[in-house]
Amino acid sequence: MTPRPLPTTPAPHRVVALLRPPQATFPLACAAEVFGDHGPAVPARYTFEICTEHPGPVRTGLGHDLLVAVGLDAVERADTLVVPGWSQEPGAEVPPAVVDAVRGAHRRGARIVGICTGAFVLAAAGLLDGRRAATHWARAAELASRFPRVRVDPAVLYVDHGDVATSGGSAAGVDLCLHLVSADQGSAYALRIARQLVMPPHREGCQLQYAELPASGPVGDSLAPLLQWLSERLDQPVSVADMAARSQVSARTLTRRFTEQLGISPGRWLLDRRIAATRALLEETDLSVESIARQVGLSSAVNLRRRFHEALRTTPAAYRRAFRAGTAGRAGRPALTGSRPDAPEDAGIHDNLAGRVEG
Repeated sequence: MTPRPLPTTPAPHRVVALLRPPQATFPLACAAEVFGDHGPAVPARYTFEICTEHPGPVRTGLGHDLLVAVGLDAVERADTLVVPGWSQEPGAEVPPAVVDAVRGAHRRGARIVGICTGAFVLAAAGLLDGRRAATHWARAAELASRFPRVRVDPAVLYVDHGDVATSGGSAAGVDLCLHLVSADQGSAYALRIARQLVMPPHREGCQLQYAELPASGPVGDSLAPLLQWLSERLDQPVSVADMAARSQVSARTLTRRFTEQLGISPGRWLLDRRIAATRALLEETDLSVESIARQVGLSSAVNLRRRFHEALRTTPAAYRRAFRAGTAGRAGRPALTGSRPDAPEDAGIHDNLAGRVEG
């Protein structure tokens, strides 16, 4: 099976990162690694540049300066504006010029992204009022206290509203950026970038699994061996009982571990993987929907179409046409998060079971 070449786009998507001293280097690197140049292995569909309120040396958290030659005028050229962290003292105000620039970019249609504590800038601009938002779990209480109209969720890896998106702690910025690339350009393109970064295109679970643990109490066994086993058997029917038997625990214990470690049910995890595999095959092969259904374990074209529409609010045929033509975009995308704890336990395991999948 030979993958189809990825479609090209007429104009690169302009990504601009807005910096402020002391600039945290890791969240900046997360955005740069995803949206930057990846060489000939990945066709360039983004440009990436940095700017700051006062051009010149910008102090970083590592103690050295980063020379930034471009000012806030770069924000006016951005298709996506990224705030990669905001390492200010608690209670520090966001400069009015930065607030105005962020609001202006949003008004003209740019997507605004806050990585980690970058959410504070989006909140100061009023872009998160009445909306769910993510930030580093250690700063979630402060964000909620300073901006009571923001619905801060300390658990999720990221929240995407289409026009505005926020991520949890720094590394969750990679999860969010890859998610945005997938939404912009398709799963296959995002997977190529993820492979360049030597990381999975989608990380499971929620931010709370990385928060400080109590000094005592049991720690759940890792699900990694089971997840690997399941990933290698997407074409086979698997039930929660099968998973529990593989892990040598009861079905109830297995479900609890999924909820604690990944924030979702076993059935939801399996269905998400099958939908992701379906998207890649639609984008990169000429296989029929019936053949894809067999390869991803959804048993029939009818079941695949139903599950696919529940998950993405579109049909496999429409999805394939959109990404083959390179016209996929952000318009109309619903809010997405890096954790979906309210999914039904048995969703997507058997053909005759109904399960609602949020888009």
